[in-house]
Amino acid sequence: MKDKKIIFEGVATALITPFLGGHIDFTSFGALIDDQIENGIDAIVVAGTTGESSCLTDGEKLALFEFAVSRAKGKVPVIAGVGCSDSERTAAMCHAACELGCDALLIVTPYYNRPTPTGLYEHYKLCAKRASKPLIAYNVPARTGTNIPIDVLKRLSEEGHIQAIKEASGDLSRIAKIRSECPALTVYSGNDDQTLPVAALGGRGVISVVSNIFPSQMCEIYREFRLGNIDTAASLQSRLIPVISAIFCEANPVPIKYAAYLLDLCPCEYRLPLCEPSEASKESVRSALELYLGRPI
Repeated sequence: MKDKKIIFEGVATALITPFLGGHIDFTSFGALIDDQIENGIDAIVVAGTTGESSCLTDGEKLALFEFAVSRAKGKVPVIAGVGCSDSERTAAMCHAACELGCDALLIVTPYYNRPTPTGLYEHYKLCAKRASKPLIAYNVPARTGTNIPIDVLKRLSEEGHIQAIKEASGDLSRIAKIRSECPALTVYSGNDDQTLPVAALGGRGVISVVSNIFPSQMCEIYREFRLGNIDTAASLQSRLIPVISAIFCEANPVPIKYAAYLLDLCPCEYRLPLCEPSEASKESVRSALELYLGRPI
């Protein structure tokens, strides 16, 4: 059974992966990690789906994990995005990421395969067997075609195979049921715009996309909530909603990487099949950022 302590509380950033000339831009990646830590982020997720994981080789993922662990220097937990459609490959990556010093593992449900509840249970059980660090299941049915049944989550958590879930179904009623039926499971919001509702249901934070560009602002929202300043937290989140909407105007991570480019955080480079956003989407992102910042960019 894995350690049941909370992996993090607050805001974890699902980091983008900067590219330059077709290769990982480690200079920009390192600067991004530094900026996150300086702005009070509570954890970082490396090579998750926001990091274009499906277009990274296993070797590139391992290089990112090793670099992030070295750069973070234990200041924040480093969570490795290791999930893919192949259970054996995912389990092997779990073991490798743990050996490199990552603090936890984020495992998206196998996409396209659409496994049965039994298949999902066996997938996470196999990963847990190969891992020495806590597992966070990632449920995002709109992208994977699979919604983890709550009874499967209950069994996995009770047996100690998973310690947390990044819940991005968007279904608050489901989250309430998870909190009720899986008390051993730490719940994190997988949607920026549901940070406060999930926290109100007992969630312990958010794995965020918008915090790539506004880490301190996202941290302030959760901090004010924990202090009991609900109106302040709600006002801060409401002000950020236009930006959150804009960075999801196309498939993630296309708009957030463009936003990061506008703010001089990384080059505007993607890996096919992802590519630059449309001109309309670019204008949407730029306008939302200028409105929020109160200045032209």
